[in-house]
Amino acid sequence: MPPHKLNLAMIGTGSIAKAHSNAFRQVGHFFDIPYALNLRVVCGRDQNKLEAAAARWGWAETATDWRAVVGRPDIDVVDIAVPNALHAPVAIAAAQAGKIVLCEKPLATSLSEAETMADAMRAVPSLVWFNYRRIPAVAFAKRLIDEGRIGQTYHYRATYLNQSGNDPSKATTWRYRRSEAGTGAAGDLLSHSIDSALYLNGPIAELTAMAHTFAPGRDVDDATLLLARFANGSVGTFEATRYGVGRRNRKTFEINGSKGMLRFNLEVMNQLEFLDATDPPNQQGVRNLSVTGPDHPYSNNFWKPGHIIGYEHTFITTLGDFLGTLNQHQPSHADLDAAVAVQRVLDAVERSAATRIWVKL
Repeated sequence: MPPHKLNLAMIGTGSIAKAHSNAFRQVGHFFDIPYALNLRVVCGRDQNKLEAAAARWGWAETATDWRAVVGRPDIDVVDIAVPNALHAPVAIAAAQAGKIVLCEKPLATSLSEAETMADAMRAVPSLVWFNYRRIPAVAFAKRLIDEGRIGQTYHYRATYLNQSGNDPSKATTWRYRRSEAGTGAAGDLLSHSIDSALYLNGPIAELTAMAHTFAPGRDVDDATLLLARFANGSVGTFEATRYGVGRRNRKTFEINGSKGMLRFNLEVMNQLEFLDATDPPNQQGVRNLSVTGPDHPYSNNFWKPGHIIGYEHTFITTLGDFLGTLNQHQPSHADLDAAVAVQRVLDAVERSAATRIWVKL
């Protein structure tokens, strides 16, 4: 039977919209999806950017009024790739119109806003683009943890370091304004680290945090650090900064457990470090695994073993998984509950940083 057609509307034309457009174009080449994706309309404020995006990615139409777009009867899917402050109004309107909703992370600018969005979006299929869950090395780490290869977790350490705040040309964008972003490094970077931690190590029970702004007069955090206690008894540390000079996009985690260790760095995203502490002491050592197959997550979707994939593939796999579960009427991670859980931690971080106390979740 011919695949069912889904007409897509994308709201936004920035860098993340480029990643989404590429995923829409490429997903059918790597995943057996029962849908034909029709890039119907791209919507934004700048007509020149709209026309460039439409020409490059094959969007059939351009529009400047997102309200009119999400209400169109010929649109099945609304993809939200705009500043954080617009996530809620677009998502709620799209959900009320009965559309499938795809939304960038973080879900919202506040916990109450995220909960309102989730209530509205539960009536329709939805996806939140926590794409780093789909990195094969991260998915393989999850498999090893679920198989008991790490044992009881003792420590979870995470960093997300980049140097964008040190670039004056970038520091004037919407990500550096509370009115449009909600938070700074916390929402932009820390949210990814939190989602990875909740995915790999389970819920956080309590935390204490500090936030710091290096640029005078800026109303969002440039760096956020926190200590956490997880529900499984482990302890964690997190650091997220836009002033990690020397680090372009260094997202890491390290997990130390009774039976082993896992360590990952996004800057070498096809590799995962693993130590098996059950080996004889004279044979123990860190293995640097190239997670490109065989028998690794998504190795059958992409290239032969040893042939690396890149950043763009994380969006392709996220979309491919979602469309597969959509056809089967099954949930897909990260779902709304996962996105709200991240927002709940971000809310606790903000409250703790303001009061300098431990906050329970």
